[in-house]
Amino acid sequence: METHLADWLKGTPDGIEAESILRSCVHCGFCTATCPTYQLLGDELDGPRGRIYLIKQVVEGKAPTAATQAHLDRCLTCRNCESTCPSGVRYGHLVDIGRRLVDEQTPRPLAQRLMRGALREGMTRRWLFDPAMRVGQAVRPMLPAALRDKVPARREPGALPARTHARKVLMLDGCVQPAMMPRIDAATIRVLDAIGVQAMVAPRSGCCGAIRHHLNDHHGALADARRNLDAWWPLLEDGTVEALLINASGCGAMIKDYAHLLRDDPVYRPRAERLVAATFDLAQWLPREFEAASERAGGLVRRPPASTVVFHPPCTLQHGQQVRGEVERFLTALGVSVQPVADSHLCCGSAGTYSVLQPVLSKQLRERKLAALQAGAPAMVLSANVGCIGHLQGGTDTPVRHWIEWLDDAIA
Repeated sequence: METHLADWLKGTPDGIEAESILRSCVHCGFCTATCPTYQLLGDELDGPRGRIYLIKQVVEGKAPTAATQAHLDRCLTCRNCESTCPSGVRYGHLVDIGRRLVDEQTPRPLAQRLMRGALREGMTRRWLFDPAMRVGQAVRPMLPAALRDKVPARREPGALPARTHARKVLMLDGCVQPAMMPRIDAATIRVLDAIGVQAMVAPRSGCCGAIRHHLNDHHGALADARRNLDAWWPLLEDGTVEALLINASGCGAMIKDYAHLLRDDPVYRPRAERLVAATFDLAQWLPREFEAASERAGGLVRRPPASTVVFHPPCTLQHGQQVRGEVERFLTALGVSVQPVADSHLCCGSAGTYSVLQPVLSKQLRERKLAALQAGAPAMVLSANVGCIGHLQGGTDTPVRHWIEWLDDAIA
């Protein structure tokens, strides 16, 4: 795609990257067929090709409007289009640039600024989010339906192992998951302990930065990334830990992008590259290790909590990290009947803060996703990201759990 950058953008990091991405797009439209918002709205400007054209206009100097902003806001950043694109267009990076440039030129209404600020600051600060979620869960039956939908019923984490092991890995001490669903981290720690691996959390680490990044707080997201690198780097550098394992695929997609986000920082870029190489989603790292430990122990799975399940692969896992089929293969190898899912590549509508900022579209996507997931009446829906789990559970009585929770119960 021929592109002529505006003078004020030429030579800047955003301009250089945007021009490179735009020139790789051939406008074929394959991405449109797999875009969830285009399927719902039928508007070319609510699909990747149309949004790319809008961003092209902005970087060439055309002033954006509130309509431009709205079309970009409605993008889920699911990156399904990246998996579909035959030209390898890095749409996720382009839409981040486009949103940033549009927001700089198009002030948002006060109500939007307040909502986005509350999400950005409230969700990423544990000292704010943890007590708020605790109160919400305590009074959950009395909450209005729309708010109750965002507050999952509390499930206690259970006891943690006290053993130590020679093999150690890092885990993310995130912002939302420990308060919303503490059992996911606890289950991960117990499963790792069962195979002879000790999970560690580095002091001073915290939110991965994804919430700030996707709410256009670029500097805040980079500060989160640098803080985490400062906390993790000594343990990686001296060999104390062999990997950083992520059990929230949204966080994993963000952390694996640290090297790109910090590419212009001569101090942090090498550390970020080393970290990215040592970062794995549980689905990438655990199956082989679990199989080896199970063979040594003569079997670890004792009582599967559900023999018929369906797996929802989050967009951040299958499109963001390009990890596909690993959980399904692992569960099948353990003797579980994993039911097929129609249109499993499509987003469930959670998408970080999207379900709050775009509630109508989000619920429509959830209804479509749940209809596909429950077509075979599974005993349990499994997923790999806290946001997807909470969002899906808000629309069904079928238990929705992280797959590591299933495994934790199975070996208990």
